[in-house]
Amino acid sequence: MNSSDLDGMRAAPADVGYNRKLEDARGRYVVFCKSTFPSELTLDGLRIVVDAAHGAAYRVGPAVFEELGAKVYAIHTKPDGKNINARAGALHPESLAECVKLHDAHIGIALDGDADRLVLVDEHGTVVDGDAVMALCGTRMLKEGRLAKETIVATVMSNLGLEKSMREVGGRVVRTQVGDRYVVDEMRKSGYNLGGEQSGHLVFLDHATTGDGIVAALRVLAIMVREGRPLSELAKVMTRTPQVLVNTAVEKKVPLEQLPDVMRLITQVERELGEDGRVLVRYSGTESKARVMIEGMDETRIRGWADEIAGVLAKACRAV
Repeated sequence: MNSSDLDGMRAAPADVGYNRKLEDARGRYVVFCKSTFPSELTLDGLRIVVDAAHGAAYRVGPAVFEELGAKVYAIHTKPDGKNINARAGALHPESLAECVKLHDAHIGIALDGDADRLVLVDEHGTVVDGDAVMALCGTRMLKEGRLAKETIVATVMSNLGLEKSMREVGGRVVRTQVGDRYVVDEMRKSGYNLGGEQSGHLVFLDHATTGDGIVAALRVLAIMVREGRPLSELAKVMTRTPQVLVNTAVEKKVPLEQLPDVMRLITQVERELGEDGRVLVRYSGTESKARVMIEGMDETRIRGWADEIAGVLAKACRAV
């Protein structure tokens, strides 16, 4: 291609974009986060441990909770360009749990590197995942008439206990395939305002267009303050159904409907589980693996079934 050809492909001066630096971007974001917290409440008297995962919220995360009145103990707030999420944050909440107990804190808040995920730790050091947060917030929003269409959007991986907790208050759960993008797509398409994943991607569409760990944490803190109850007690809104996940290597990702032995076994297990459990078998989108997830009241039995289905599936995918 000649240089004269390139000249004709250049954008006209009026069409060229520009950028500018927002000097007060951090302050704006802190103000936004605080605006999602009820104005009549404060975090006075609360001790909070914040794990920023050496990531995007290493400064704004602690600042938001401090400015609302909490005593904040911040950990993993020294990013060096390489240590993001390294044994820290929502992906690794173990050190957060220890710090909560060390400081006798009321709650631990774990963000991930880009701060769009939230995993909580209660005052005893027990991890509270995205499913429990959705159950806690969803039941309150429904009772207050603020849960759009009385529905939460979750993925196929969310625990059956989430559905049960919502059903008990007259709500329901709509499921999508795994990935927060699919959750948000369903929310926008159908007009729902709360959704998320077990992993901690939580979307409060009334406040943000995507997952925001700080905003999600503030929703939980507002409930704690308003009801005067510890997180360990509030999290009991959802009783987790035992869940087993088995990954198995496969040579080919053969559609399940083309594997009669696998489908027969899945049907048999589903019949045994009845309404107290479910079976989910899917191929990984990024690895040569299949994932077999079973929920049911007897953990020993569901583990045996999961191993059996995984074995039959792996064998079938070799034989095809």
